[in-house]
Amino acid sequence: MDPLKQLFTEKSQALGKEIKDILKEHGDKQVDTVSLDQVYGGMRDITCMIWEPSLLDSEEGIRFRGYSIPELREKLPRAPKGTEPLPEGLFWLMLVGEIPTKDQVKWLTENWVRRANVPEHVFRAIDALPIETHPMTQLSVGVMAMQNTSVFAQRYTSGMNKTEYWDATYEDTMYLIARLPRVAAYIYRRVYCKGEQTLPDISLDWGGNFAHMLGFEDAGFKEYMRLFLTIHADHEGGNASAHTTHLVGSTLSDPYLALSAAFNALAGPLHGLANQEVIRWIQKMVDTLGTSKPTREQIADYVKSTLASGRVIPGYGHAVLRKPDPRFMAQRQFAEDHIPDNDLVKIVWKIFDVVPPILTSLGKVKNPWPNVDAHSGALLMHYGLKEHNYYTVLFAVSRALGVLAAQCWARALSLPLERPKSVTTQWVREFLEKGD
Repeated sequence: MDPLKQLFTEKSQALGKEIKDILKEHGDKQVDTVSLDQVYGGMRDITCMIWEPSLLDSEEGIRFRGYSIPELREKLPRAPKGTEPLPEGLFWLMLVGEIPTKDQVKWLTENWVRRANVPEHVFRAIDALPIETHPMTQLSVGVMAMQNTSVFAQRYTSGMNKTEYWDATYEDTMYLIARLPRVAAYIYRRVYCKGEQTLPDISLDWGGNFAHMLGFEDAGFKEYMRLFLTIHADHEGGNASAHTTHLVGSTLSDPYLALSAAFNALAGPLHGLANQEVIRWIQKMVDTLGTSKPTREQIADYVKSTLASGRVIPGYGHAVLRKPDPRFMAQRQFAEDHIPDNDLVKIVWKIFDVVPPILTSLGKVKNPWPNVDAHSGALLMHYGLKEHNYYTVLFAVSRALGVLAAQCWARALSLPLERPKSVTTQWVREFLEKGD
């Protein structure tokens, strides 16, 4: 080991042990209005930001402008002969707080169609990347490549008045959301379909056209994509991708810069990348057990062996929720209505029966219930989208709806530059000494 790395190893291990001892003895001690546990714990549960489109309740789950997911599935406009809400309707609701009419959603769909043309240089930028580059990296690059078209950046350079910031942000938001499915589908076809592209169908809605450009014409998949894009759209402002959008945007970086940064956060294994980890864990279990129809007892044994090896059960647990994620339950209802006999889906349901009691028995888990990631992979696999590395891109396209709606509000309300106070562990030592 080189001398610098050796010294850093010694220093970091010593400080890590000291911090653990400090928190064990003084973790609940207040620093201003928060505890030391929160200072060191990733700012968990500190209420300190405004996020208008949605609110997460630990018992009820996510509410978009006060509406639960079951209510949205009932009230939002649908595609002709469709059963699931159109994501366009949710964006309208998140932006202005009102359930749109069918005509209003139709207008929004048509508006996005008109804005959906992606500059040719964006595809060239993506094509310059090695084909094995992770799809989320390619998506982030694609968004950054569009930044030269930012209305906000151009108008700010020209001397835009701050009262117009929201207007320029709105224009960028509308262009970004309109273009994202085309960019995301281009990446999918480039990586997994030998570069053979499927051109947009302007007669389709936003989610249906995304499914079409991916290369899936099954009506069931298009319905699932509409549901997927709706339920993944927002989860209040404290999660990593939403908070990243807010933080970067608070510097007056334009929405392209903020959204690309958000996608980089979403790509992390502790955030959006988790959805691909779930299906991989299930498939490994199937391979290990040698059956696609395991019993609950077999699943329980495999779960226990996973936990005994020091790993977590992917798709279970949530930082805020204390009940099953309504987004999981919405997907379960969709599966019950459309594909109740799918072996992989049945495994997901059996895991739902088995895992919570096991996690609860450990006595250390606040939320033993499944989150949204626990079900989506099985549905995507059923419809033929089997490329796990791409799943987070679907999440990203959806999440853009909520974070960009919130960005419009941040500029309209002139929310300030985000700048929390940080301290060193030496400061904590001196603080504790003074307290004694």
